[in-house]
Amino acid sequence: MLGELGYPPPDTFLPSYRVAGALLDALAAETGIPPERTLLGGFSQGAMMSYALGLGADRPRPAGVIALSGFVPTVEGFELDLERPLPPIAIGHGTYDPVIGVEWGRRAKELFEQAGADVLYRESPLPHAVDPAFLRELQPWTLAAVPDRTASSR
Repeated sequence: MLGELGYPPPDTFLPSYRVAGALLDALAAETGIPPERTLLGGFSQGAMMSYALGLGADRPRPAGVIALSGFVPTVEGFELDLERPLPPIAIGHGTYDPVIGVEWGRRAKELFEQAGADVLYRESPLPHAVDPAFLRELQPWTLAAVPDRTASSR
């Protein structure tokens, strides 16, 4: 059972969240690339998990979060950390999305802006899809979001 949109069931969300978090932790340890130099991003369910893994109360802050056509999850037993400093957040959503309506993107934008995050938000006249024009816009955004390697080694 998938549950209600925006409210993933805890019995499936929480184990997936823990496994994905452990994978990210292991990847950081293996590569030596810390979370603060890592961008998390995804489309649809991947966007929801990017919000969760990037802003979960028990997770380290990433360099930024990219969420395309997703929603911020509300799950019993899971808590977002919206205290500053927040990473920059890029949100893209199709205005004709029949799967996850554009109102979910708008809600996320409002939530994160009210919390003081730097939010890049774009709507595109598309269904449940990724706008290639927004991906081009994200290229300089990603470069700006990840701290300069030389500055972090000083």
